[in-house]
Amino acid sequence: MEYTIKELADLSGVTTRTLRYYDEIGLLRPSRYEPSGYRVYTEREVDLLQQILLYRSMNLKLSKIKEIITNKNFDINTALIEHYNYLLKQRDQIDTLISTVKKTIAYNKGDVDMTSKDKFEGFKREKIKENEEKYGTEIREKYGEDTVKKSNEKFLNLSEEDFKTMKALEDEMFKCLNEVIKSKDLESEAARKVYDNHKKWLSFTWPTYSSQAHVGLANMYVADERFAKYYNERSNESGALVLKDIIEKYAK
Repeated sequence: MEYTIKELADLSGVTTRTLRYYDEIGLLRPSRYEPSGYRVYTEREVDLLQQILLYRSMNLKLSKIKEIITNKNFDINTALIEHYNYLLKQRDQIDTLISTVKKTIAYNKGDVDMTSKDKFEGFKREKIKENEEKYGTEIREKYGEDTVKKSNEKFLNLSEEDFKTMKALEDEMFKCLNEVIKSKDLESEAARKVYDNHKKWLSFTWPTYSSQAHVGLANMYVADERFAKYYNERSNESGALVLKDIIEKYAK
């Protein structure tokens, strides 16, 4: 079966403008062009568009999606199985959050008892979901699926006491970071504490520590504006850069 660009847009729910853009960047070419210039799509393009939209729902960048689907080893059935497993994982996280919210509503009404542990478990899963949506693609590209999975599992196993300690380390790290920003002294005791506290903070979620990975993460803080914003807002506009310089110095 063949489709015009409008028919494919209506079928998929994307705009014709989006389909034209996908064509321009080589992400989804039509099967052929009519002499009049009209684009004609077949079932093959429909299947590829489905994959593209599924990858987009996982927050992958278009450049990464293009790299995946144009790879000679790309197989649609394998990709569908991966998407299926990803969606199952997402469903489990959502089901846990729904259960937590439902319990909280009932608790606030006085209908049920809800332990601090119940609330904390829901919070941890919500935090992982938030991080996945914000940074999932980038950290997987840098560290791999297995490392991210182990990190998330370690975070889920944190006790409330562990989490409080982790939070205290981060707060102390920012306090010392602000001191270094003012003094501009990377040789200071405050600078050393920034590194030590950041390293200890990472140990609560990293499966294993390596100085090379630590430096790589610090560079990501500067290169990615979302990471940079987090550190800059809690210090000043140079916070992420100063933190990177400190980690590079002391991780060697």
